Order: sequence, then C-alpha cells, then structure tokens
Amino acid sequence: MKKQVIFIVLLFSLSLLGENYVLAQDPETRIKELGIKLRARGGNSSGSFIGVVRVGNLVYLSGQGPLIEDGKYIIGKVGKELNFEQAKHAARLTGISMLEALKAGVGNLNNVKRIVKVLGVVNAVPEFDNHSQVINGFSDLMVEVFGENGKHARSAIGLGSLPRNIPVEVEMIVEMKN
Repeated sequence: MKKQVIFIVLLFSLSLLGENYVLAQDPETRIKELGIKLRARGGNSSGSFIGVVRVGNLVYLSGQGPLIEDGKYIIGKVGKELNFEQAKHAARLTGISMLEALKAGVGNLNNVKRIVKVLGVVNAVPEFDNHSQVINGFSDLMVEVFGENGKHARSAIGLGSLPRNIPVEVEMIVEMKN
C-alpha cells in the first residue's frame, strides 16, 4: 500500500511538470520502440580523418548525412529538388546515421550521459531561411531517443553546397557517463 501511494504521488508530481517532460530512458530500448533499425558499421576511418574521437568523457562525431536503407545518400538542394518536409525527413535520417556512428564508436548507447552540442548544415537555395526548422528533424529524434538528455545546444546554418550534394549534414558532441 505504501509503495502504491508513493508511485501515485510520483505520477501526479510528474504530471504537474507538463506534457513536455520526458523521463530519462534506456536509449537502446527506445530505439527499438521507435521501430528504428541501426545498421552495423565497420571501422570509423575515412581518409585522413576518423568518424568518432573520444577525449575523456566527450565524444566528437564527424559530420553525417542522410543514409537510406540501401546505403545511398538522399541528395538534392533544399528549395530546389527537395521541399521542407523532405529536408526535415533527411535531417531525421541523418540522426539515425549519427546514432549508428555513435554506437559503432562507443558501444552501448545507454552509456551516453547527454547530447551536448549539434551543428546542423542545410544545403539550400539562397532564398531558403528555415534551416533551424529542418534541423529540428535531427534534434527531435535525439529527444525521442535520449529523453531530456537528448536536448542540446545547437547551431543551424545554410550553405550553397555539401559533399555529394546531400541536403543535410550534422556533427555532434556527446558526453559519456564514464
């Protein structure tokens, strides 16, 4: 009886925080609940740089783009070949690519303490000015997976081109628990 009362009080207290409050969660389980299948990645070397560098408890991830299931990138300039919704979806796919790279670099995603900083870049026509809303596709996924610990500092900018003509590229800094 005492445990039930404590649980009810806890639930009531959480409800007072509002519907935007997200409990800390198990990212590995959450990814499965979201129906996301992370592809296994090999080594993280590519030319003269590497995809994941750990310094102490911080992990720096090189830029990732929107890979689709067949291993190819979505391509196209936002405002020309891709519309806003397609670009936001590309940013979400970039988030999945980033989770794959992070998992390959650190192992279990449950060891992530928080997402610290994100830089999102959008390949767009000069008239396009919704860069931050496009990158919300990435940021929203990090919150879906990591809860409150997925909220991060962020910059979102537009450029006239990106490698391979991808519409979105994101780099990230992550703090690990140990």
